[in-house]
Amino acid sequence: MIFYPDNTLVMAPLSGYTDLPYRRSLRRHGCRYAFTEMIDAGSLAYQNPNAPQMLTRGADEPWLGVQLVGADEAMLLKSVEVLNSYDFDLLDFNLGCPVPKVAKKGAGAVLGRNTDEAARLLELLVRHSRFPVTAKTRIVSEDDPAPTVKLAKALENAGAQTLTIHGRIKERIYSGPVFHEIIAAVRENVKIPVVVNGGVTDRASWENALRASGCTVAMAARGAMGNPWLFEEVRNPDYQPPTTDELAEEIAVHIGDMITFYGEESGCKIARKIFLDYLRGRGYPGALRNRVSFLKNRADLNEILETVRRR
Repeated sequence: MIFYPDNTLVMAPLSGYTDLPYRRSLRRHGCRYAFTEMIDAGSLAYQNPNAPQMLTRGADEPWLGVQLVGADEAMLLKSVEVLNSYDFDLLDFNLGCPVPKVAKKGAGAVLGRNTDEAARLLELLVRHSRFPVTAKTRIVSEDDPAPTVKLAKALENAGAQTLTIHGRIKERIYSGPVFHEIIAAVRENVKIPVVVNGGVTDRASWENALRASGCTVAMAARGAMGNPWLFEEVRNPDYQPPTTDELAEEIAVHIGDMITFYGEESGCKIARKIFLDYLRGRGYPGALRNRVSFLKNRADLNEILETVRRR
């Protein structure tokens, strides 16, 4: 099954970021294919009270995937049972997250290096999920494509319908070169679609990722943080960056949505990192960024946005 048309840029699931307000910001700028935040299987299995909010799908969302991370069979089965009561277009199994709190549970990128167990658990999801199942993982070696190809084939045989591969090993986290040639080797050795991931920050890097990997679809992650306009840029060769007023307006709408979604106090607290992402790399002084770190209410938001507009 082909989920993404050629030359599509997909938005990755980002823990702590890709909630409903975040996705609506992306969709205002041309993103169709997006995911919930990465969901820990234990959170669903133990009925974490925040889980329903993390899984909320807007009535205006044309397509939405959910991503699950975990390595415990019982928890994965319970979590799939919960997810089956929701409305998603696919279920993605995370085998690439490198952060310590995931790694110490033997999940994410750690599980992605245990080929047999990763394939066994993915096959379990395939059997119990009412949604098509895909997987997102990382290259296993920078020098030798064989281990990554072996993993990809095992996941394909287990029932994965698409693979997304981040072109950096676990130890590199999110920095260093992206090894597109390893992803190209995987693409040549499996029959299912392969999506290239890693280092997509603008139109040029998106084009390079597709060309170097031979893939027809790429996935963006950190490159879209504070930059929902990335989805416009890859579609339009004549793209122009947002003006100061456009930047301020997007921040206002995005954080206003967060306040509506979470309530003023919680929404403003969660929004601080989002606001800082929008300002990063755009020449705003440290004093302004410091003010954002103490954002508490709508009045603060409006006051800071006035400073943003005066730049």
